[in-house]
Amino acid sequence: MTLPGEAGGMMLQVEALRSGYGRIPILAGVNFAVAPGEFVGILGHNGMGKSTLLRTLMGYLPATGGRVTFEGRDVTRLSPTARARLGIGYVPQGRQIFPALSVQENLRMGCLLSKQPERRTIEGVLEMFPRLRRLLDRTGGALSGGEQQLLALARCLCGAPRLMLLDEPTEGIQPSIIDEIIETLQALSRGGTVTVVLVEQNLKFIAELSQRILIIQKGAITRETSPEAVQDPALIAEFVGMAA
Repeated sequence: MTLPGEAGGMMLQVEALRSGYGRIPILAGVNFAVAPGEFVGILGHNGMGKSTLLRTLMGYLPATGGRVTFEGRDVTRLSPTARARLGIGYVPQGRQIFPALSVQENLRMGCLLSKQPERRTIEGVLEMFPRLRRLLDRTGGALSGGEQQLLALARCLCGAPRLMLLDEPTEGIQPSIIDEIIETLQALSRGGTVTVVLVEQNLKFIAELSQRILIIQKGAITRETSPEAVQDPALIAEFVGMAA
């Protein structure tokens, strides 16, 4: 299956990708590609393979078939650490910050992959996430869910990734911080320095950020649609199985 955007010059190419948990197959031959600077959303209801796809792209789950190519290099068998060093960042569902470390220390952990001086890197990220400035001495576990999500995004950006994989960033977050995340990611998108693959259930969020949206059903990409189309309840009910 060939989708628009699968021509040459792609930053990320995913071909016939298969993966799962033990003997339980989840991904059933995923195909798609992402151009440099593009913001691509992946939409589907629970159990269709969205999080499994991102975990496989990052290397936390081994591929049982197919290939993942990043900037022309086959990374299918590389470890998560090796992929991160190549420029792939990952913000998992549930955030997974270090709860016992301060916000400042969490950001410093993110700087381990940065080639810039640590202080300059953190200062640049704090300009994008000003809410975190007053929280630098607070432990990650003492933050609200929304503040933890901001920290997870900021920590990922400290590593200067060229590709970010975001898994359900609005889950359990108050609307004011969701709007803040939208503004920050839109600014990143306008800058064109980061390519993003976003898995999300929040239709407004995914529509406001994505240039195109892929529908995943039963472990395969079955359709590509526009951000405007996800406002159509009939399409969502038919192709995603979600209520708008």
